[in-house]
Amino acid sequence: MARTLTTRITNNVYIIGAFAAIAGIMFGFDIGSNSGVIGTHQYRTYFNNPDDLLQGGINGALSAGCFVGALFAGFPADKYSRKFTLIGASVLFVIGSVFQAAANGVPLLCVGRVLNGLSVGVTSMVVPLYQSEIAPKEIRGRIVAVQQWSITWGIMISFWIQYGSQFLTGESYTAAFRIPWAIQAVPALVLLSGMWAFPHSPRWLADKGRMDEAIQVLADIHGDGDVNHERVQLEIQEIEVVIKFDREQASHRYADILKPQYAYRASLGVFLQIWQQLTGMNIIMFYVVLLFEQAGVGDSQEATLVSAGVNYVVNVVMTVPAILWVDKWGRRNTMIFGALMMSLFLWIVGGLMSQGEWYIAEDTGKWQMRMDNHAKANGMVACVYLFVASFACTWGPLGWIYPAEIFPLRIRAIAVSLSTSANWLFNWVLNFVVPLLMQRIRFGLYMLFAGFNFLMAVHVFLAYPETKGFTLEEMDIVFEQNPRKKVDRAFVEAELARRAGYEHRHETASNEKTEDIV
Repeated sequence: MARTLTTRITNNVYIIGAFAAIAGIMFGFDIGSNSGVIGTHQYRTYFNNPDDLLQGGINGALSAGCFVGALFAGFPADKYSRKFTLIGASVLFVIGSVFQAAANGVPLLCVGRVLNGLSVGVTSMVVPLYQSEIAPKEIRGRIVAVQQWSITWGIMISFWIQYGSQFLTGESYTAAFRIPWAIQAVPALVLLSGMWAFPHSPRWLADKGRMDEAIQVLADIHGDGDVNHERVQLEIQEIEVVIKFDREQASHRYADILKPQYAYRASLGVFLQIWQQLTGMNIIMFYVVLLFEQAGVGDSQEATLVSAGVNYVVNVVMTVPAILWVDKWGRRNTMIFGALMMSLFLWIVGGLMSQGEWYIAEDTGKWQMRMDNHAKANGMVACVYLFVASFACTWGPLGWIYPAEIFPLRIRAIAVSLSTSANWLFNWVLNFVVPLLMQRIRFGLYMLFAGFNFLMAVHVFLAYPETKGFTLEEMDIVFEQNPRKKVDRAFVEAELARRAGYEHRHETASNEKTEDIV
């Protein structure tokens, strides 16, 4: 009975997706601890008040590592499996966290952040890939959205750990930042210890010719252990069809991503990840403390940190609607709506900040602002929270969902790797320049990102097809149709059947027990 219960737990699709998403907590812990730490006097004293350029470099060290990790993660994910790649990345994160906690200066701190970044780059690419390959199409968006939710939990928990640590003073004052940086290793240790118990991706197994194992994994996670379950048989049949079609009519090389039919799709994945950065959300996450300081929100360090901490709570809570309903809302309309809302709220933030009185603070030598009344200041903070809420239920999860589901199996790992590396490249650039832009163009920074958000909405409307409700094996056919029109499901099913060379069966098995899955 104990063995049966354990098997049921480790083969439950929700538990598999949620456990893999612990990697998101690792990333969130790094963002949350660092964004809170840089606003404390302990950090500023120990690291000699880093200027804007140096602080951008410290923050950017993580993103630089993420870029390299994501760029090269496709190879180990394909060769050694999604599962073992996640285990290896968690080891790297533990080492990086130790280096950060033990940092005796900026160089060692940056080394630790680069190592953590390499790990986060790998996991941010592999986790959505793994989740999308184990999830049924009806709830694929929901499962992958858990990755973004785990990031928000990591940010929030870590931030409040850091908030409590700042009150440590005296000879142990460095614990104010060493404790949060050390605690980062906890989720990595959990992932490292537990991931061994979970299955490989069935699509990775099938691609490696381990079809019997792939069928058994599909049976365990979708058919209650029954390999003859109708849903399992239909899904493995579709996987076999696509693999056979690829091997007979296409190569199995990474260079395939340059072929016209895939280069366009790759550009969609890359631009989606770039746009996710240009929403301005991760900059808000990294620099919300500095933003509120600059805007004069709060009359003390503690008050400013509390205002920033509420930001992270909003992020966690508002990701829940996406988890529950993204598979009903669809991808296209959700992204368009989210981009327009974020653009609106950033225009308001920039407009309110432009009405403030700007001056150079004597103690820091940096531009700061004071509002002529509390109503404007509160309005600005409210719009920041609304911006975060808009991102959390739209572009936050969809930035990971969409690229993980649009590519064929033979190039999926390398294509998702390329998309994710673009995300981290722009993350690095923005982390480096935003502290400078906050001083150079001040309120214009938020208007700039507002403009980016509007352009995102236009791009999605013109170029991105709806992918909700289709299996990964059907995506090639989906992208053959006009992206601005509703994709004809009957055409997709008939075309897949034609390629298979067998009479298309009705999709009753696909819908069987959907209520139990959802």
